[in-house]
Amino acid sequence: MDRSIGARTYRLALRVFRLFPRSVRRITVRTVSPSYTVGAICVIERPDGAILLVRQAYRKKWGIPGGLLKRGEAPEVGARREVFEEVGIAVELVGPPAVVVDADPQRVDVVYRARPVALSEIGEVRPTSPEIVEVKWFAPDALPELQFETAEAMVALARVRATHTIDPAAAEKHLD
Repeated sequence: MDRSIGARTYRLALRVFRLFPRSVRRITVRTVSPSYTVGAICVIERPDGAILLVRQAYRKKWGIPGGLLKRGEAPEVGARREVFEEVGIAVELVGPPAVVVDADPQRVDVVYRARPVALSEIGEVRPTSPEIVEVKWFAPDALPELQFETAEAMVALARVRATHTIDPAAAEKHLD
C-alpha cells in the first residue's frame, strides 16, 4: 500500500512539474542534477592507418587531440576546433561518434574518428598550442604508452564501429 501511495504522489508531482514554464523546469533540473564537463576528442587516422598522438606538457603519456567544449558549442564543432588549435590541421569527422562517461571525475567525452582534410598536411604536423609539446604519427600496432582516457576513448570508438547497424537516414526523417 505504501508503495502505491508513493507512486501516486510521484506521478502527481510530475504532472505539477510539467505545468511550470520550461525555463523554471530547466533551472530546477540543472540545480538538482550532477554537473559534468563535456569534451570532444579525435582519433585522427592517415590513409595508411597511422594514428596521430600528442604529448601534453602536463601529462607523461600520449593522448589524442581534443578538449573541453565551449558553452553552447556542438561537439563536432568543438572537436574540429580543438584539433586545429592543438596541431594546426583541419579534419573531417568520419562515422558515428562514441561517448565515454566517467562518473568519478564527472567527465563526458564525445569521441570522433577523423582524417585530415588535406593530405599535404599529414607530414608537417607539429604543435600549435603551448599545451602540446610533441606530435607524432604511430602505426596502430606500435602505439606508445597511452593516457587512460585515450585508451578508453579508442576502445569505445572501436565498439561503436563494430556495432553500428542503424541507418542514420532512417532515424533522421523523424527529426522534423
